[in-house]
Amino acid sequence: MVPDINPPGGRTIGLLKYLYRTSDIEAHVDPHIVAAYDPFIADPGRDPSATFTELAADLDQWVDALKDKAPAKHVWHCSVRTADTDRILSDEEWATVARRIVNATGIAPEGDEQACRWIAVRHAPDHIHIVATLVRADRTQPRRHKDATRAQAECRKIEREFGLRQLKKGDGTAAKRPTSAERRKAERLGQEATSRELLREHVHRALAGAADETEFFDRLAAEGVRIKKRVAPSGDLLGYAIAIVGDRNADQEPIWYSGSKLAPDLSLPKIRERFKANGNAPEPPALMERAGESAQARARRFAAEATDTTLTVITSQDDETVAAHLIGVSEVLNALAQTTPGRPHADLREAARIFERATRSHIRAEQTQMHALRRAARQIIHSGPALGRGADGATTALVLDVLMLTVIVAGRWHAAHQHAQQAEASRQTAERLRAAYQAAAAAPLADIRAYGKRLSARTQQNHADAIRSALPKLADRVQAEASWPALAAVLDQARRAGHDTTALLRRVAAQRELESVGSLSEVLVWRLYRLDLVPAEIPTAAPAGERTAKQAQQTAPPATLPSAEAAHPRRR
Repeated sequence: MVPDINPPGGRTIGLLKYLYRTSDIEAHVDPHIVAAYDPFIADPGRDPSATFTELAADLDQWVDALKDKAPAKHVWHCSVRTADTDRILSDEEWATVARRIVNATGIAPEGDEQACRWIAVRHAPDHIHIVATLVRADRTQPRRHKDATRAQAECRKIEREFGLRQLKKGDGTAAKRPTSAERRKAERLGQEATSRELLREHVHRALAGAADETEFFDRLAAEGVRIKKRVAPSGDLLGYAIAIVGDRNADQEPIWYSGSKLAPDLSLPKIRERFKANGNAPEPPALMERAGESAQARARRFAAEATDTTLTVITSQDDETVAAHLIGVSEVLNALAQTTPGRPHADLREAARIFERATRSHIRAEQTQMHALRRAARQIIHSGPALGRGADGATTALVLDVLMLTVIVAGRWHAAHQHAQQAEASRQTAERLRAAYQAAAAAPLADIRAYGKRLSARTQQNHADAIRSALPKLADRVQAEASWPALAAVLDQARRAGHDTTALLRRVAAQRELESVGSLSEVLVWRLYRLDLVPAEIPTAAPAGERTAKQAQQTAPPATLPSAEAAHPRRR
């Protein structure tokens, strides 16, 4: 259940006419009052003789009594909406919700005979609108400090008591939710989301790894949105606003959204903080070159290393550094979503959108700490789309494997800091990343498994012995998994490069615990793959000098039965 309190307005009758209007708003069905300060108030939705003028005059009575001392913005408006998956509430239940909201927000405390005048109008199954005037009967204004926070808290209680979907407690750092009018307009225009949500995604896509303002605005223009810059007389850029092409108001003017209206961290000053970090941070260490590796694969391998550092940071660094790394992880996600075509794309795009909520809290990020992640995002963007197979596919699966663990750990960090919405966003992101990983890893793992299955029985047994020596408690589990041949393939490549596979397994196993992972063999594959000890692309053909058990049987000389004389030598 989501309460949405709008900034105070100045015309009571204008809002009433909108709430009751059905002629051109299909979503408005049977508008009527479900609760009010006076249970006998005349309802234009039920009483043909009642008028909007009379209803507005009733609500405005104490406002009008103040005459020129009345507040100019005196109309308080709060919509309350249930989730799509919730049951339909009755009018009586919505009346209870309205009374509890006006009580919690200080508009009309229970038992207060001097409280503000208010009504609750229902014109759709899933929400109501509460309208109140901000002058009490004693001619004072209500005490509504932090009314939005108190309304949210009351809705959390109502959800539990009514058996509705329980949302997470907010902390005031979320981006503004689309209004009902914005949602309805998006439906009419056939948009997949509201203009506000689409524009927010466009800005995040343009920002991912951008080096400076010039690149940011160039990439934003390439997204196909309209851009309006606010420039001072000196020529300095003060701010920006963007609009969806074709999204216009009643006067046929573009509907502009400033960066700060899209999200608190998308204002121009906040964006500039990220750019300043680029020049102040040291260059991250370079990766070892791999023969035959594409720019896309190399960029993803670098992103995996940078993201893996975040795991260490979350468990060992200060909160400001962690907050910065989470912003950097968000940029890597956005970069991957733009350059990973095929089956993983939709889940990656949704993961990037959801995780954006996990990047904002009241902890101020130390921006210089995200340089490596921003550089990783930049490399991914500039390297272009990656293929689904070969080294490109393998490194895509590799970075998704690391990202999945990172957001899980980020969720635990948020939960420990009582960041309920951010923790929930991390959980949902992990689910999307798991789906994206499974789609991305299918082809490269199949190729690597093909190599492993062509190894001779003796070679496979040697690698199984190495597993049992390094991980005695987990060896049986590894060999029972579908990706065991892939692990054998990576171990074989490491052995052919002259490495001690038992020592390597102990090394990667010591990085983090393994008991709770899903596929143990896949986790080990990607940890070994990151060590630069195997070629960028593992061959699928049978290794030179190797014969599988099946091949050995096919090429063996035919067996011959012994002759009778040989079987029964003549006695002499």
